[in-house]
Amino acid sequence: MAGLLGLPFAFAHHFSPANTLPALALYRQHFRPSPTLSQPYAMVAAAVVCADTDEQARFLAGSGALSFLLLRSGRPGRVPSPEEAASYPYNDLERAYLEDRQATQIIGAPDTVRQDLASLLEATAADELMLTTMVFDPADRLRSFELVAALASVPQPLDY
Repeated sequence: MAGLLGLPFAFAHHFSPANTLPALALYRQHFRPSPTLSQPYAMVAAAVVCADTDEQARFLAGSGALSFLLLRSGRPGRVPSPEEAASYPYNDLERAYLEDRQATQIIGAPDTVRQDLASLLEATAADELMLTTMVFDPADRLRSFELVAALASVPQPLDY
């Protein structure tokens, strides 16, 4: 609909990564210039957890992963701590589900995040990214955003 109306389009990659590229292709295919936009403009929302090391980022990301798993299994509640997530008794199906989900998220140290964001931008040709970070501690969320923001101020451009 956004394409037919000549409006910008945003897609929640972090909710439905398998549909990101098809949705963007449909939007661009059906885009009609309008008084609002002369050409397509797409934003992609992505889940990102950035920390000083890849290991720390994976540890912090466990909170959001377990929270999502509990929500999907009908047991919503507060976001668990990373320690609670690390000690949770996952069964094989739950572990596989979370590994599959986290494979489409951007989790790591700044260099890892830079590479993964560049790959996402290359694959989607997005004009804009919206990043969300679901971790237990607000200080860790702020640190993640600070690390990602620092990537934007590095003299070298993202490789996309």
